Amino acid sequence: MSYLARVDVMLKPGISDPQGQTIERALPVLGYAGVREVRVGKRIELQIEAASHDEARSKVEEMCERLLANPVIESYEVSIG
Repeated sequence: MSYLARVDVMLKPGISDPQGQTIERALPVLGYAGVREVRVGKRIELQIEAASHDEARSKVEEMCERLLANPVIESYEVSIG
């Protein structure tokens, strides 16, 4: 079967986020007050062939640990559809 996997990757709390900080500084200049703690992440979508939903999740989690995320400084969330 083919599954659509979505992986959301974010920097872990306490890790500096320069992109988020830049956006946070720019928003008030554009008239958007009251925005705090902006964090920037990434979403990865992929089609994966697997025998079951659980196998698909396991494969994608392994991909995250090995390539798609840096588990030292990033957390990730996998959803399989």
